[in-house]
Amino acid sequence: QVKPQFESKENRKCAMFTAIVYRTQVVAGIMYFIKVEVSDTKYAHLKVFQSLPDENQGPSLVSFQTGKTRDDPLTYF
Repeated sequence: QVKPQFESKENRKCAMFTAIVYRTQVVAGIMYFIKVEVSDTKYAHLKVFQSLPDENQGPSLVSFQTGKTRDDPLTYF
């Protein structure tokens, strides 16, 4: 659900967009930190906010980091 948001902010299309691993942090909703494979050798780390169910809103891409590798640790940013 956040692929179009990422592509818009990064100004490119991703043929591949596969979540590899994720972590969560509970806030006034849930903050997801997701490692995404965007090509055979390139990865991005996404920070995605999912509001509480009663707010009836979809996930929102808060920020991201590109230029990551498969071995880069997924940390808070």
